[in-house]
Amino acid sequence: MFPNSLKLLWGALQKSRFDNAACNIRGASRQPRFRPPYWYVPKERVWTDDYLTKENKQFLEEVIKDKLEAQTALEKKALTSPILNDVKKNVTWTPQTKRVGLIARKIGNYPLWCKDGKKVSTTLLQVVDNHVIKYIPPEEYKPMIKSNVKWVEKQKYGCILVGAENIDPSVVTKDYCGIFDSVGMLPKRHLCRFVVSPESALPNGTPLYATHFRVGDCIDIRSKTMDRGFQGVMKRWGFKGMPASHGVTKTHRRPGNIGSGGEKARVWPGTKMPGHMGNRWRTLRGVKILRIDTKYNVIWTLGVAIPGETGAMCYLFDTVLPLKRNKTAPPFPTQPFMNDVPKEYFEDTIHPFDEPTISYYEEI
Repeated sequence: MFPNSLKLLWGALQKSRFDNAACNIRGASRQPRFRPPYWYVPKERVWTDDYLTKENKQFLEEVIKDKLEAQTALEKKALTSPILNDVKKNVTWTPQTKRVGLIARKIGNYPLWCKDGKKVSTTLLQVVDNHVIKYIPPEEYKPMIKSNVKWVEKQKYGCILVGAENIDPSVVTKDYCGIFDSVGMLPKRHLCRFVVSPESALPNGTPLYATHFRVGDCIDIRSKTMDRGFQGVMKRWGFKGMPASHGVTKTHRRPGNIGSGGEKARVWPGTKMPGHMGNRWRTLRGVKILRIDTKYNVIWTLGVAIPGETGAMCYLFDTVLPLKRNKTAPPFPTQPFMNDVPKEYFEDTIHPFDEPTISYYEEI
């Protein structure tokens, strides 16, 4: 009855699996990766103040301040760049076009009220210092994981490296700082690669804001779940456990039988056993945006099921679900900075806080 819709949904999910696996710079695997791979550029270094005088510290602070001012000037230059203007004029958005995403930090939960009085729970995501670091064209981009879907392989995609949250250059290695020297920016604490269409390319140094998305749109959010350490089967898999009385001795929270008997008995792969719980990459799809604060770059998303604890980093994408994709053209390739932008945007069903809840009219 639904062969075409199911086929379309399956293709979109397979395509998103390829994109999500290739977007994160550390890759993705079934088991949690507690240390970076061998090809990852080391970031942290050992910091000591033994050979720094008070004058040297003051000099380093002045250098960082000058670097930050130069970065601000680069942002203004990127906003007025003729390259970005030409891209906007010559390229049109299509539903198959892939835009760059954002890196946001989960800062907590907050309630909102609809105009009909219904209360909804939301999650706040703050976009901090997002900038385009580098664009890799399709000829040079080599994804870490290739998709099995043939029509995905036929389409040529590029890659945009995005950084978030400026950090002190003196606390990172020289190799890591070299990534940002060609752009003329301060090092970033977090990096992420986003698979994009060639027409969605952006100049280096282009800032990305929360207005890259719109209220009412649906996005996919990818982040790591809470790390809960080594847990038993009752908490990890939801086992019922053994009876609490009637002859049960020291097996109240144990899994019970894990295999059959006999000479060739073995434990089958995938058996639910105690082990490490959490710290896995998960993607929550089709999350609706209810509110956007343009001053602090905060996005209110519907629900509280976003993976990760408070303070976790999240990667935001345009959703791949066919029924929740953008029906109209979003800011393409991105929304530049403007002085006349309203402070807040609300979805049509959400009640703004500055408006009265009850109105009185005189009878005529």
